[in-house]
Amino acid sequence: MPVIVVGADSPLGAAIAHTLRGRSGERRAFVSDPTVAERLRADGFKVAVGDVSDASHVEWASLGCFTAVLVCQAASDGREIAFADGPGAVIDGWLRAIREAEVARVIVVGPDQGAHPEVEWAVVDPAGRSPADVAAAVARLDDAARI
Repeated sequence: MPVIVVGADSPLGAAIAHTLRGRSGERRAFVSDPTVAERLRADGFKVAVGDVSDASHVEWASLGCFTAVLVCQAASDGREIAFADGPGAVIDGWLRAIREAEVARVIVVGPDQGAHPEVEWAVVDPAGRSPADVAAAVARLDDAARI
């Protein structure tokens, strides 16, 4: 089932994309960095390049995906965010976008964003964990029948 990694050009997002790269099925990434986009395309990802704070672009990139992996690090790592006032607003935009795109499963990599009963919801807290460990946890959740 299609999966998208929003923030795949952050350190945690890159580890997650690396873990998912050998999988069958459609893999997508949303990034701000065109150089990273080219590497991900070479690894078989469909890639959207844009401002992570542009919720409409995130929505478009997520259409048809079953799982969205939201890497909160990408909302607060100093990259340009022209369409939102701060990391919290960026993440709120992502949540609206994936709801509009009718994504069924959300895996948040970062702090819990509250209850969202309309979708399957899981949180992977990266605190004190290596990027590889976080990526493995995300992959297990993406593989799970239900989370």
